[in-house]
Amino acid sequence: MRRRYEVWFLRLGLRDGSGAWWFRYLLTNPGRDGCPGDTQGQAVQIWATWFPRDGKPETWIQGFSLQDLHLSKRGANPFCFEMGENRVGEGECRGCLQVGGQRIRWDLRYRSSFRVDLSNKGWIGFSRTPHSDALFSGEITLGDRSFRGEPLGYGMQGHNCGYRHRNFWTWTHMRFPGPNGLGSSFEALVYEMPLGLMFRKAVLWHNEQEYTFRNLRQCVRDRQQLIWNLKCSNKRGARIDLDVHGREGSVHRLRYLKTDCSGRFEVANDSLATARIVLQLPGRTTEELSTDSGAVLEMVGD
Repeated sequence: MRRRYEVWFLRLGLRDGSGAWWFRYLLTNPGRDGCPGDTQGQAVQIWATWFPRDGKPETWIQGFSLQDLHLSKRGANPFCFEMGENRVGEGECRGCLQVGGQRIRWDLRYRSSFRVDLSNKGWIGFSRTPHSDALFSGEITLGDRSFRGEPLGYGMQGHNCGYRHRNFWTWTHMRFPGPNGLGSSFEALVYEMPLGLMFRKAVLWHNEQEYTFRNLRQCVRDRQQLIWNLKCSNKRGARIDLDVHGREGSVHRLRYLKTDCSGRFEVANDSLATARIVLQLPGRTTEELSTDSGAVLEMVGD
């Protein structure tokens, strides 16, 4: 297609809490070979972002020729997106970038017990999470620094596509590790749709049970400080109070390219955010889940 993006991405919080990694495998406008008039508008791009606990996030992006991309056919199993040393599949990914004198390599494996389709709106696009409570193993190197572990960390692997990026969205995902490396996960997504409509959905995976919420009431949304307070409820009587915060002074702001190649827009993200959930399930006592580094929060638009 001449105008469309599709992205496979991972968010990995290191087990020791020292930082988080964000990897993106991006395909955009394959029918017109990206945005040829933009120096950073290659149709195939690999992104790596490092979120250190004590420091500023940093992103490296490298573009590649569309002709060198190997992409499995629609519906093929197993899935594969491969570009030279960069590859993402059903339960593993690897990469090698050399940008601005910096070299980043990764070789990761992941497994999970839960997947969810958050949104599927035809030509508008979809948002899926094939691995919602992912446990990661493997190695990442940044220059002469190495991150290695069995397990290495916790997070998620997602898959999104669309005719264009939405003008407004808020998205969060958080992992609460439990016994045997599994545990609970929570994901919420709100975005604008045509005709003034708004998409809202949240999904909790807890004690091997799925809870879906369509009734989402936003109490606070602050894109500058990256704060989101949300109240969720469903028809079965389950309730969630959510409070997720980006770290002060560490919100990462990137300029994404529009699919019509007309310019860029800002995406605010912290992949090392703090989160707290107060959970009330029917017939059970109130539970609290919290993490000081296991959440990602992303916002676009006011």
